[in-house]
Amino acid sequence: MHRLWIAFGALAGLGAVGLSAWAAHGAPAVLAPGALESLRSAITMQGWHALALLATGLFAERRGGLLPHLAGGVFAIGLILFCGAVYAGALGGPHLGGIAPIGGTMLMAGWALLFLAALKRA
Repeated sequence: MHRLWIAFGALAGLGAVGLSAWAAHGAPAVLAPGALESLRSAITMQGWHALALLATGLFAERRGGLLPHLAGGVFAIGLILFCGAVYAGALGGPHLGGIAPIGGTMLMAGWALLFLAALKRA
């Protein structure tokens, strides 16, 4: 299962790089400044949590146990919810403002679970 977190992290990183290029070159012509700032914020969060998923996958492979896999799952769901809601709002899609805080809380929970996994003795 650790390969799932690595694969999802790689996919999230790929998406963050592509979206970052668009945010720098194409989006300013079509988005209002506030929407562009929201877009950049979501890209930043996606990039950081892509790295978190990669690290979680590597940690899960090395240490095993339930906590790293819970962290990976929570990171993945939180990333989809948080970034998806912010992207939707920035790009004029449906308003999903109530979803973003849930996703953000899940991202924080992923970090807490990874912290606990790191402290747990093998």
